[in-house]
Amino acid sequence: MNSVRASSRRPRRVSRPRPVEPERNNQERDEDVPADMVAEESGPGAQNSPYQLRRKSLLQKRTVCPAKANMEGASTSTTDNFGHRAKRPRVSGKCQELSAPAEQYLQEKLPDEVVLKIFSYLLEQDLCRAACVCKRFSELANDPIIWKRLYMEVFEYTRPMMHPEAGKFFQINPEEYEQPNPWKESFQQLYKGAHVKPGFAEHFYSNPDRYKGRESMLYYDTIEDALGGVQEGHFDGLIFVHSGVYTDEWIYIESPITMVGAAPGKVADKVVIENTRDSTFVFMEGSEDAYVGYMTIRFNPDDKSAQHHNAHHCLEITVNCSPIIDHCIIRCTCTVGSAVCVSGQGAFPTIKHCNISDCENVGLYITDHAQGMYEDNEISNNALAGIWVKNHGNPIIRRNHIHHGRDVGVFTFDHGMGYFDSCNIHRNRIAGFEVKAYANPTVVCCEIHHGQTGGIYVHEKGRGQFIDNKIYANNFAGVWITSNSDPTIRGNAIYNGNQGGVYIFGDGRGLIEGNDIYGNALAGIQIRTNSCPIVRHNKIHDGQHGGIYVHEKGQGVIEENEVYSNTLAGVWVTTGSTPVLRRNRIHSGKQVGVYFYDNGHGVLEDNDIYNHMYSGVQIRTGSNPKIRRNKIWGGQNGGILVYNSGLGFIEDNEIFDNAMAGVWIKTDSNPTLRRNKIHDGRDGGICIFNGGRGLLEENDIFRNAQAGVLISTNSHPILRKNRIFDGFAAGIEITNHATATLEGNQIFNNRFGGLFLASGVNVTMKDNKIMNNQDAIEKAVSRGQCLYKISSYTSYPMHDFYRCHTCNTTDRNAICVNCIKKCHQGHDVEFIRHDRFFCDCGAGTLSNPCTLAGEPTHDTDTLYDSAPPIESNTLQHN
Repeated sequence: MNSVRASSRRPRRVSRPRPVEPERNNQERDEDVPADMVAEESGPGAQNSPYQLRRKSLLQKRTVCPAKANMEGASTSTTDNFGHRAKRPRVSGKCQELSAPAEQYLQEKLPDEVVLKIFSYLLEQDLCRAACVCKRFSELANDPIIWKRLYMEVFEYTRPMMHPEAGKFFQINPEEYEQPNPWKESFQQLYKGAHVKPGFAEHFYSNPDRYKGRESMLYYDTIEDALGGVQEGHFDGLIFVHSGVYTDEWIYIESPITMVGAAPGKVADKVVIENTRDSTFVFMEGSEDAYVGYMTIRFNPDDKSAQHHNAHHCLEITVNCSPIIDHCIIRCTCTVGSAVCVSGQGAFPTIKHCNISDCENVGLYITDHAQGMYEDNEISNNALAGIWVKNHGNPIIRRNHIHHGRDVGVFTFDHGMGYFDSCNIHRNRIAGFEVKAYANPTVVCCEIHHGQTGGIYVHEKGRGQFIDNKIYANNFAGVWITSNSDPTIRGNAIYNGNQGGVYIFGDGRGLIEGNDIYGNALAGIQIRTNSCPIVRHNKIHDGQHGGIYVHEKGQGVIEENEVYSNTLAGVWVTTGSTPVLRRNRIHSGKQVGVYFYDNGHGVLEDNDIYNHMYSGVQIRTGSNPKIRRNKIWGGQNGGILVYNSGLGFIEDNEIFDNAMAGVWIKTDSNPTLRRNKIHDGRDGGICIFNGGRGLLEENDIFRNAQAGVLISTNSHPILRKNRIFDGFAAGIEITNHATATLEGNQIFNNRFGGLFLASGVNVTMKDNKIMNNQDAIEKAVSRGQCLYKISSYTSYPMHDFYRCHTCNTTDRNAICVNCIKKCHQGHDVEFIRHDRFFCDCGAGTLSNPCTLAGEPTHDTDTLYDSAPPIESNTLQHN
């Protein structure tokens, strides 16, 4: 395509400079050479600039000044700032060999103001010659005000444009510049350039006397003519394009030219290059070090939707060229293609400080193995993606501001790559960053926020590395991963999203590692529909919803995360999901720690689960997880709650210091508990009721405040080879028509006694050892004590349960046998049953005071079971 375009483009027209005065002899030419210019050309600025003032060899001077070195050095004398020269003596240094009175007066006596007035009529070449006369003239000829006027007449800039080296231009504030005369310094750096200034070339060449001394300057009417001048060797390739609108010029660059806008004020706004038929700029092979800067570049076709414009752009950069595009405003009104297209092997531009905005198509398109550096650009309000990277394009994109796009911010697809560093990507209509179809970008230290949908969207086998970014305040998930995609998400802060933090679905994968995920409206991480990521070393906290939500056959390895202070469950596992949760710290939640429900499965092992407002773990409705080697403590509603037909293998865990039972089993649930240590609970060890079942095997249950095992209300568990000991109440209590199979258990050193069976309870027992219990209940009965003395209202010792008709007690009041004998002697009393209770007589809740218990204790109504656990209301929020 490029060769066809190059061969078919129009021939360049070259504006020839008019003839100037005949060349003078060597003596005259040497006398015209300014020594000051020679001295400055030998300085650092001259060595760095490719466009120095023209150098001429010097022959013998008419005047020899012994202070020559000083005069040359004084050619850049300082002033405080331009236009405000410090007061100085009216007479400066002398040259020894000057003797004529007129010359002496001119050099020594003439006031500075008069000399400056005379100098103000000189052009730059004459000023440099005057500076060679003596030290005083050198100082005055470097007056910043004079050089500013000359500079603005030639270049139009209202601030000096510095050009210290090839491919580098920048404007400065003169007041802040370290050198005394930046106007002259810039003039020297830019001097050898040619100028495109429509209508001025004819005036310039028609008035040679007016511009005497500027004969080496070249002026052209069109950019095409200036490029032709470069090809024909008229100048070295520095082109200044002055204020104006340049339309439908064929600008094909195939040499290392430098093209800079030149205008007062905001330069790029006033130099506009526009094309309506073809790409505005085309860089071809041979333009490796070309530079274009400080101008507006537009592609503005009449038929904005014509398909052939897919190949037309504001900037087109092709194979094997590496131009610099700097401080340009780039606009495209075409609805197809892109504003900037970089394509082909060896395409490596540097595009910096540009504004690529308000385009009706893609802003920046990098494809077909192209690379390049793209730094500090503003890319906004484009109809399609701000940046496209495709087909092994691999740019380096740093510190760009990509925002308010009418589509996605950055779109990498079809094996596109790229390194994106410290970009600010926000308020785009779709995702801030989209990765698709084997694309594999690296995104580091960026801010991706306030997206109208999500932050990062990786799909259709996309990959990528997203490292140390801030991803926040997006309307949907901060990161979406789906359809067999496998990105790496590491070290990011993902927070304050209007939905979730990281959302992995539809067979998504990925490594989610070391992120700080917090304050999101939905789950910090959500895994569903056969997705299987690796989630590790993250902090997932303070969410308005749950921490990690695995559902609809979600999977994944979730390890060594810290999940805490979330409003709902720390981890949910539901609807056929089977994750592996390993070595996590799940704590301080406002509901459940880990919640398995509706056939949620998986493995929960080696975790610390503690200090939740509800249970540490809940299992319900057909869920059957493997729970092993965890530490579960500090739950305000118990350690593990299995209910509503829950299952599970609960093995080798340590369950302790929970406010209620260490393990609850109820409502037709049937878990297996093996080799657990359930101890130091503030209530019972294991509580089974409301039809609960289960196999309890080889567990150590000790030092619990209530019964080691309580079996109630039609439950029927199997207890085999457990050790139940050192409890502060009974070892095993069975009540309320429950049954049990007890085989090979050891029950010893419990305070109230070993095994207590309520009236009507039948159990199957074999090879149990009940020994060395403290039997505090039987001892209290035998001593004639009220049982309330040993139980208070916090325990429910099992013994004979009476009521007194004389005292008008009800079935809600219980009286122990010793109080019946002593306090209700002679009353009409009735034996109710052998069961769990504390004595209401001793508690002081009856009309007559107890004569055995001493001072009454404030009490609540008698309860015949431990308080039931609070079931999670997580589902109400789902």
